[in-house]
Amino acid sequence: MISIKTSDFNSIKPFIEKMYIPPKSSHKGQNGRVLVIGGSSLFHSSSLWSAEIASYFVDIVHYSSTVENNIIFLNLKKKFRNGIVVAQKDLPDYIKEDDAILVGPGMLRKNSNDKIQMTNEIQNSNDKFENIIQISDEGEYTYQLTKYLINNFPNKKFVFDAGTLQMMDKNWLLKLKEKPVITPHQKEFEELFGIVIEKQNVPDKVQTVKETAKKYNCVILLKAVVDIVSDGEKSYIIEGGNSGLTKGGTGDLLAGLVLSLSAKNNQLAASILSSYFLKKSAEALFIKRGYWYNINDLIKVIPKVISGIVNKI
Repeated sequence: MISIKTSDFNSIKPFIEKMYIPPKSSHKGQNGRVLVIGGSSLFHSSSLWSAEIASYFVDIVHYSSTVENNIIFLNLKKKFRNGIVVAQKDLPDYIKEDDAILVGPGMLRKNSNDKIQMTNEIQNSNDKFENIIQISDEGEYTYQLTKYLINNFPNKKFVFDAGTLQMMDKNWLLKLKEKPVITPHQKEFEELFGIVIEKQNVPDKVQTVKETAKKYNCVILLKAVVDIVSDGEKSYIIEGGNSGLTKGGTGDLLAGLVLSLSAKNNQLAASILSSYFLKKSAEALFIKRGYWYNINDLIKVIPKVISGIVNKI
């Protein structure tokens, strides 16, 4: 277990030194293309926050959601360096061309009993993409779309978050040839893997996360007071931040950061850096605002904080 602290720059320095920085000779599209799939009729903002923060760090952000969310995204497009709404029917084409895909922020799920009943009913159902996008039940849509993406694009870099984690089958992760990143909080970890981790002490949590990441061939970024990141071989704890990060939406920003950094970095490094950057940004805001900042404040300060950190190298 390796400890990374926001108070100790040397602890993160090896990752900063290897972090992808856009070369001076690069042109549009070479510094990352990502796709955000999320949102629902109930949760509009989550996937938009993920897309917005990603737009600061990659060349092109593709975004696909409900019709309502797509309209909101178009209205916000002037804020983005690149923000392109993708029709659901065209998702497979964009998945093929983009470097990394985030699935899940703001997507709906069902409760455990409904999920069990649903999966038993539809596990043998038609999984053609044109049928999936016609599904009206949003929890079922989350389940079927996630299953389709994993089965049909096993070589892509995926980040799974929020609703997707609460609807997917953990064994699907084993079908992926490229290790995905999953970003659960402690209850989502329990929901996905059936392991109660919340009451464990930090060393035990680290061991549980490491063993689970190894078993299911993934990178786990467990969100807690102390974040834990493991790829099943190496494990890290990231300490710092403050209680302002308990606000709804910070997990969506974290997922968007992981997505954008995964485009040109390996998934383990992207997860460690994203956790560190978010915590460091919360500390920067605390100086002027205390705990009383919101998601928009974080979105504005994160690029400044990252720039300051990178410039130390």
